[in-house]
Amino acid sequence: MIGVRRFLSRYYFKLRKAKNWLVAQIIFVILRILRRIPARKAIRFTEKMAYIIGPWTQRHKLVLYNLERAFPEKSKEEREAIALDMWGNMARLAAEYVFVDELIDHDLLTGDGGMIEVEGVERFVDLRENPRPFIVFTAHTGNFELLPIVAAKYGLNVTALFRPPNNPYIAKKLLSQRRTHMGHLVPSRAGAAWNLAGVLETGRGVGMLVDQKFHKGAKTEFFGLKVQTNPLLVKLARNYDCEVYPARSIRLPDGRFRLVIEPAVELPRNGSGQIDVAATAQLLNDKVESWVREYPGQWQWFHDRWNIKHWVYSKSKPRRR
Repeated sequence: MIGVRRFLSRYYFKLRKAKNWLVAQIIFVILRILRRIPARKAIRFTEKMAYIIGPWTQRHKLVLYNLERAFPEKSKEEREAIALDMWGNMARLAAEYVFVDELIDHDLLTGDGGMIEVEGVERFVDLRENPRPFIVFTAHTGNFELLPIVAAKYGLNVTALFRPPNNPYIAKKLLSQRRTHMGHLVPSRAGAAWNLAGVLETGRGVGMLVDQKFHKGAKTEFFGLKVQTNPLLVKLARNYDCEVYPARSIRLPDGRFRLVIEPAVELPRNGSGQIDVAATAQLLNDKVESWVREYPGQWQWFHDRWNIKHWVYSKSKPRRR
């Protein structure tokens, strides 16, 4: 029996490895084809394909369910329109990786035309010219990948925490691309907190996404629904007493972007004067929620932020809390 289990385990591992390799090769071929097409045409084509393919994916059911819980006041048609916008945004995000050099081919600091504008550029310059430990947090909105890319291009030393894709072949390729454009990277796995602490210790900046699903942590709410929020950012800010800046990417018409670097937030403190973990985690959620409400089609609704996927694929549904 043990021998059979070992055989099946090895067979499953090899089958999964082959599947990952095949999926990765298909994606790489598509990206190589896109490189041969002018940037705007390639990105628009990818977006149109996503409008067709997205609604047929299994994740689309989760997208619509998340939207129903987050926006009960919206009609079914409105939520479906947001879902389509989201698939289009995701497709453009993937295609824009191929043409990232064309997106940042001008001087952002002088405002010399181009496809990207920066709001809060004075904070960008201050952090670059006056080095000190700081944390920038963002969410999966617009083309969020542009934030560390632009920072690296113009000399702002930020170490970004990222979660590698599950497919190891895609993860390896993506990591090499990100290292080329984004500067320092820390994979989101065991030991990441120590690496980020070391960055702050040396007076440099850290960038983090704060809207991912987390199975344990601070008990908070997001769109009025219970979630648990990763307390890593809060603990780092508390230990190093550093400034925390919200930043986001907004997708504009005609393939343009606005990167917004907001003023540093005042973090709530408890009775002993320490930064309050739960209250600060809620502050992060509230900030992200305000961004998502403003541009709902630019957030990744297929993320299982509320850890409810097991309900979506069952017949029963939990009530809104």
